[in-house]
Amino acid sequence: MGDVLSRRLVELFHWVDPGPGSSHLVSDTSGWWRDPEVLAGVGPALAGLFPATRPTVVIAPEVTGLLLGPLVAVATGAGFLPAYKEAGQRRRVGPMRWAETPPDYRGRQLRIGVDARRLGPADRVLLVDDWVATGAQLDALDRVVRDSGAELLGTAAVVATCPPHVAARLRLRALLTGDQLPG
Repeated sequence: MGDVLSRRLVELFHWVDPGPGSSHLVSDTSGWWRDPEVLAGVGPALAGLFPATRPTVVIAPEVTGLLLGPLVAVATGAGFLPAYKEAGQRRRVGPMRWAETPPDYRGRQLRIGVDARRLGPADRVLLVDDWVATGAQLDALDRVVRDSGAELLGTAAVVATCPPHVAARLRLRALLTGDQLPG
């Protein structure tokens, strides 16, 4: 299934030109989520990148992570904990554990966090994201996990385009690299 899924992910991927004033193309992964076979296979495939681990919780950042995280959590038999980006007047129930990201690929710094009541020293965490370019959000989530006393098992992603030292730091494994995507 892995090779078939990888080929299908590449087939369904597109770059989109957001128009005048943009300095770069934007990834369009919407075809992945529209395809029922990809949707059914991506959770088990990402979980399969860490076959020997037994996470108690999968954490994934909003927005796309809110789709991917539960798929991986179900495949691993773990729970799911969403990570939210601090924004405006968004209300959260309960205390949040926050960390600031290093600059991302656009130079932005964000605060990202999880419900502090839902993550503790007994947890074994698998981070999940669709695309890892700089690893900024995942670096912040790594700090959130460590600050809670939980154990980080690694990071699973659909696509990794980050430098090797970032992948090593995050213990990142991915289904695809940027080189495999259409130019």
